[in-house]
Amino acid sequence: MAQDPLRYQSGFGNEYATEAVPGSLPRGRNSPQRAPHDLYPELISGTAFTAPRHEQRRSWMYRRQPSVVAGRYQPYAQPLWTTGGDAGTALPPEPLRWHPVPLDGAEFDFVDGMRTLAGNGDADAQTGVGSLVYVAGQSMGRRAFVNADGELLVVPQQGRLVITTELGMLEVAPGEIALLPRGLAFKVALPDGVSRGYVCENYGAQFRLPELGPIGSNGLANARDFLAPVAAYEDAAGPYELIKKFGGRFWRAPAKGTPFNVVAWHGNLAPVKYDTKNFMTIGSISFDHPDPSIFTVLTSPSDTPGTANCDFVIFPPRWLVMEDTFRPPWYHRNLMSEFMGLVYGEYDAKPGGFKPGGASLHNAMVPHGPDEEAFEKASSVDLKPQKLDNTLAFMFESRYRFIPTAWALSTAPLDHDYADCWAGLKDNFRP
Repeated sequence: MAQDPLRYQSGFGNEYATEAVPGSLPRGRNSPQRAPHDLYPELISGTAFTAPRHEQRRSWMYRRQPSVVAGRYQPYAQPLWTTGGDAGTALPPEPLRWHPVPLDGAEFDFVDGMRTLAGNGDADAQTGVGSLVYVAGQSMGRRAFVNADGELLVVPQQGRLVITTELGMLEVAPGEIALLPRGLAFKVALPDGVSRGYVCENYGAQFRLPELGPIGSNGLANARDFLAPVAAYEDAAGPYELIKKFGGRFWRAPAKGTPFNVVAWHGNLAPVKYDTKNFMTIGSISFDHPDPSIFTVLTSPSDTPGTANCDFVIFPPRWLVMEDTFRPPWYHRNLMSEFMGLVYGEYDAKPGGFKPGGASLHNAMVPHGPDEEAFEKASSVDLKPQKLDNTLAFMFESRYRFIPTAWALSTAPLDHDYADCWAGLKDNFRP
C-alpha cells in the first residue's frame, strides 16, 4: 500500500469519503468527463437503483484500472464451500453439535480453507444464509476473492485477519467481527499463522442495525463503534489470480494487475469491523431471563416483519443480578433455527462439552437448553450478583431450517454423544 492503511472512519452506513492521494475525489459530481489524476470512476451498488432512499447502499470508486480488466473465467474447485441447503437431506429433528475443527489447515488460504457446516435458502432467490468455518494457514498473497452470492460476516476465533479490500484494509482480531459487502474484492493475510473462525454467508437482505424500540436511542451495538477503512491502494506491479463465487460455483481468472487499485472512494457501501467489547448489553435488573433478542448486533430482515432472514446475536461478558430466577437460558423450542459458536471462554448453559471453535445446531422446534450440570448448579446457587466474564458466544439465528452438509455429517468432528448431556435430567416431581 502507498500509505499507512490501517486507519479507520467511524460509523455504520455513513456517507464516507476518503482519498489516499489529495485531490483524487471529484467535487460536485460522481462521474466527470475526466476524473482527477486520470482515474476511472466505477460504481458498486449493494441495492437496486429503485430501493427506498433509506435502504440505498452504493459507493463510487476512483481507480487506476476498472474491474472489467481481467481474463476469461474458468471453473475452480472448492467443493466444501457449498451454497444453500440440500432439501433432499434426511435430517432427524434433533440437536447437533460439533467439536472444534482441528487446526490442520496450514496448506490452505482463507478461500480454500472454508467449509460449509450448514445452510438454508437459495443464493439466486436472495434468501437464507450459510454457516461456515474456516481453518487456514496461508495468506492469499496475489490472489483476490469476490463473492457475488452474498455478504460475509466473519467471526475470527483464533488468529488475526488482515483483510485487504478494494476500499481499504481492516485488521480483525478474535473478539471483533468483519462485515464484507457482496461483490467487493478482498484478500486475507494471516499474521498469526494458522487461524480458525466462523463465517455467515448472507444471501438475503443486507445486515443492518436492529431497531431499538422501547430501549431508546442508545444501546446494543452503537453505530459509532463500527469502523470502515480509509482509501489505500496497492502499488506493487505483477499478475493476480481472481477467484469468484457466482451462483454457488467457483471460477478463476487471471489479471495483469491488482484489483486493489482504488485511490479514492465515497459512499455508504463499505466493509466494516466491530469490536464486541463495545456492545452495550441490556438485561433484567429484577427477575426472569429476557429473550436473547436483546443481544442482537446485526439483523438481516425477511419479507415477514420481525422474523429475520438472519440475526447475528452475541453473548458477551455481562452482569447477572436477577432475583428468584433461573439465570441461564431456559429450556425452549423456537420457531427460529439457531447455529451457535464459541469464540472464547465458557458458555453458561453448556460449561462442559461446548468448546471454543466448536458449533451447535438447534433447528426449528428442536428442544434444547442447559445441560444437567448447568441446570443443577443454577437451580441451587446463591443468587448473588454474578459477573459472566471471559466469554463470547454467538448465534446465527434464521427463520429457515439449517441443513448440514455431507462434510458436516461425515467428516467434521460431529459430537455423536451430544444428547447425553441431558440424559441425567430426572423427574423430581413430588406432589
